[in-house]
Amino acid sequence: MTKNKSTSKLHAPIFGVNFKSYIWGERALKISKIIDKVAKDTDSYLYVMPQLTDVPVIAKEVEIPVFAPYMDALRPGRGTGFILPEAVKDAGATGVFINHTERKLSLTKIEKTIRRAKEVDLISIVACDTPNAAGALAILKPDIIVPEPPDLIGTLRSVAREQESFAIQSVKITKKVNKDIYILLGGGVATEEDIIRIIELGADGTGAARAICESKDPFKLLTNLVGALERAWKFKHEKQNNF
Repeated sequence: MTKNKSTSKLHAPIFGVNFKSYIWGERALKISKIIDKVAKDTDSYLYVMPQLTDVPVIAKEVEIPVFAPYMDALRPGRGTGFILPEAVKDAGATGVFINHTERKLSLTKIEKTIRRAKEVDLISIVACDTPNAAGALAILKPDIIVPEPPDLIGTLRSVAREQESFAIQSVKITKKVNKDIYILLGGGVATEEDIIRIIELGADGTGAARAICESKDPFKLLTNLVGALERAWKFKHEKQNNF
């Protein structure tokens, strides 16, 4: 069996699939296996982010990284109803998503959660809703920052088409603070053209949620999207190497 290149160390280009609350259980596992299959034929870093309760089930069935959609900066001991980082790690998660616009946290909590993620060896992804916020978060040194215009999330209207200046400024400000942080531009991504433009604007990758979860042929769509990501990434770096 061909081993997924996504199981190697975090690298660009990156493509994540967020299930949100669109799918769960058996459907989530089925789509995760499809993503796992696509990952075998790509050099990109693919990950899936299901419902928290689906993380251990999916992590046992696929080779791709499985990310948790949330956790608390809790330490072992008291904390009924909170999500312990050690438990997230032991459930099979590779990383954790923090501060999505649908689950916002205070800056203090973000900082503490990033720190706890590092302690238990989880990749940290932090979302934000403005370019300036991306720059501020870069100071905290998460592994990945995801700037997303809140009004485009779930709309299938991409940031690359609707708010290009948002994308450009997010990349510029973040890389100025910390060039080693990966930037995923999100918000309404649904087509190959969206992805190509996002890479052209300087991002290290992107992701999708609704477009894939609601697709009648998720394998075909994902194959096309990841193919566009790889082509755009390769073209961008070949062009840079020629200068």
